[in-house]
Parts: sequence; C-alpha cells; structure tokens
Amino acid sequence: MGKKLEGNGIWESSRMILPEHREAYLRLMKEQGRRGKPALDDQEMQQIEQAIIVSYNERKPITLKVFNPFDDEELRGLVTVINTSRREVKLSRGEEDFSWIKLEEIIEAHI
Repeated sequence: MGKKLEGNGIWESSRMILPEHREAYLRLMKEQGRRGKPALDDQEMQQIEQAIIVSYNERKPITLKVFNPFDDEELRGLVTVINTSRREVKLSRGEEDFSWIKLEEIIEAHI
C-alpha cells in the first residue's frame, strides 16, 4: 500500500472529470478568448456608409467585415435594402440567401 501512495500513485489512477465540469471549463476558456469591438472614428464610418450607398445605387457587389467577439466574418453580396430607421442593411448573396446586418456591427466595407 505504501507504493501506491508514493509519487501520487493512487490519485494518478483515479482522476476523473464530470461532463458538467468539462463543459464549464470549455465555456470559461471560450469566454476568455472574447474581444471587444474596435472603435471606429467618423471618417471610417463615412467610408463604410459611402460604400454601402454605392453598392445600393449602382448594384455593385460589396464585401463587408462584420464584428464578432471571437472571429470577424466577411460577407460578400449586393446591398438591396437600406433601413435607416433600424440602421440595418439587407445584404443579398443569392436569390433566397440574405442577411440583415446592423450598421454598428460593420467594421469594414469594400466595393
């Protein structure tokens, strides 16, 4: 019995983790990877809005980089609707594939 207790012998063979503890640990690790939204100045916001207007008026494809706390998302398509009251744009990527994107979440726009 003395040998099992030496060098953490008894504990080494009896380690286990509950699924709830594993999930909580993974959730904590994911939350630690969260990042804040970058602050855009007025000039950058005007450039984004101008690119959106050009895409809407001239029916040109646009690439939008949308903020996500873990990994930014790049979307490409046509701006088909600009809702000024809700400050959203409708980005159509196909006949039935579209997304409503809030202007506050857009951090880059390129035509």
